Amino acid sequence: MRITGLALLLLSCFGAAQAAPPASPSICASPAQSVREQGFVPINGIEQWITVTGAACGNPVILFIHGGPGNALSPYADAIYAGWERHYTLVQWDQRGAGMTYGKQRPSEELPLTLEQMRDDGIAVARYIGQHLGQRKVILMGSSWGSILGVHMAKAQPELFHAYIGTAQVVNARANEAGMYREVLALAQAAGDTATVDKLTALGAPPWRDPRNFGILRRFDRKYEGLATDAPPKHWWQPAPFYATPQALADAEAADDYSYIQFIGLRGDGMFAKVDLPALGTRFDLPVFFIMGEADLLTSPAIARSYFDSITAPAKDFTVVKRAGHDPNQAVHDAQWTVLRDKVAPLLK
Repeated sequence: MRITGLALLLLSCFGAAQAAPPASPSICASPAQSVREQGFVPINGIEQWITVTGAACGNPVILFIHGGPGNALSPYADAIYAGWERHYTLVQWDQRGAGMTYGKQRPSEELPLTLEQMRDDGIAVARYIGQHLGQRKVILMGSSWGSILGVHMAKAQPELFHAYIGTAQVVNARANEAGMYREVLALAQAAGDTATVDKLTALGAPPWRDPRNFGILRRFDRKYEGLATDAPPKHWWQPAPFYATPQALADAEAADDYSYIQFIGLRGDGMFAKVDLPALGTRFDLPVFFIMGEADLLTSPAIARSYFDSITAPAKDFTVVKRAGHDPNQAVHDAQWTVLRDKVAPLLK
């Protein structure tokens, strides 16, 4: 069915269009009822794209918080998480400034994104999903940028979530950025890669005012992570046909550009510069689980471990994944499933 940008179309398991606001009652008539829907939902003043897929309404719900912040996961979710919908109801949300949400209402370049605004969006989405599916709590999963937003959401409204699972967990902007620079430079020096050493030396150590510098370092970071990690299955990153139209692809590219500038800032003063998760306090009122790639240079496992050790939570666990870096691969995917099965599922009982 074609979903237009002119009307809210929530395609419920009954096949009916639903235009109710986020406070709508549950669509689940029984725990055994399946659900598969996608559409725009009014969230904090704008329509935001949400997809819901699950074999049974009674299953636990996972709310995924994608990275980027402009890299919506919805085009790839069916491929990456195939099979998970038998055991969990999977919710993808294209954040403000990302994916289908960006395409629906393009913000002006001068309109800033803020972490507080997006945190409040995420909390509103979690509340909507709980009411929509008749569930009191959901499982919160964030990766990379999503791990920043996820912690802010978990700290602000822990009662909405069974647990928080952070993959490629960011901790502090300056510490993570400086750590990435040091580690990539050291690897290039050890490899005798004079071209990379010269380019990194010319950049100088962060913090930077030039927004291009982070992207330059990230390219070298990916180069060296690639030498120590296994690539993900190629089909993961082929967008589903609905998201592969020329317009959808153009919107996704524009959203990535917009969100990158919002994240880094034109003078290094964007959302990322303000990230300091320990400053939010180290007490969590919900279980916390971190999953880190051993070869992750952008979000160092050592920095994440130090933060993890400082926090208190009803339950917590730290997983290091071999042959994995910052970007997800099969090993990270398997580790996420293991944490859900062995750590989170027992808490739900």
